[in-house]
Amino acid sequence: MLSAVVFDADETLLDLRPAVTGGLAAVLDEMRRLTPAAAEVSLADLESDWGAVFGDMASAPVMEIRRAALHRSLARAGLGDHLDELAKVFFARRFALTRPFPDVLPALATLRQRWMLGFATNGNSRAERCGLAGEFAFEVYAHENGLPKKPAPEFYAGVCEAAGVATPSQVVYVGDNLALDVVAAQRAGLRAVWLNRRGESLPPDVLPDAAVCSLAELPAVLVGLSGEADFLLPSGYRSGETSCVDV
Repeated sequence: MLSAVVFDADETLLDLRPAVTGGLAAVLDEMRRLTPAAAEVSLADLESDWGAVFGDMASAPVMEIRRAALHRSLARAGLGDHLDELAKVFFARRFALTRPFPDVLPALATLRQRWMLGFATNGNSRAERCGLAGEFAFEVYAHENGLPKKPAPEFYAGVCEAAGVATPSQVVYVGDNLALDVVAAQRAGLRAVWLNRRGESLPPDVLPDAAVCSLAELPAVLVGLSGEADFLLPSGYRSGETSCVDV
């Protein structure tokens, strides 16, 4: 039996990359307003600073990682003491630009007719700040109430507790990251659907329960996984092409 469908946030439901780029561009504009030294700093420099700090901070809250990356960026122009000010600039612009992919809201509306929907993320994307307010029965955020980040099994246990299910296999987790959203979810006993928006090849050692290229395909795929043939998709609903990879 399938009781709940739970979604990763960034790059699954939310088109994050343009929002982050926009946030960094706003920071760079403010840096250049504050000091001529920032004229030598590029947007590519700011984008690279995330990768430079992430390795040593992977298990930390994403907010802390972003602040560390911003501090590194500001230090390029001697502006390290402006971190709090420019972090506010970044996050205001980042959230203003963060919105769902076009396929998200129609798919959620269809799925909600049959299954409980959840939102569970490692990241900073709060549903209510990203165009997804009121879309989910429950929301789970890493580092709230001591919950560790994916891929920790405790994260998925928290998801199952929030869903109120008797067994983890009653939950399907949907996400774009094979390691965090598929492999780790399956190890915790959940079923997992890989959202492969970029049409990437599936590694031979990973076997999601299903794979889709668009959330428009997801309702039909979940009907198949649930075995609930009596659940009819809405009249006129089109799932699009079949799964983009064989699983």
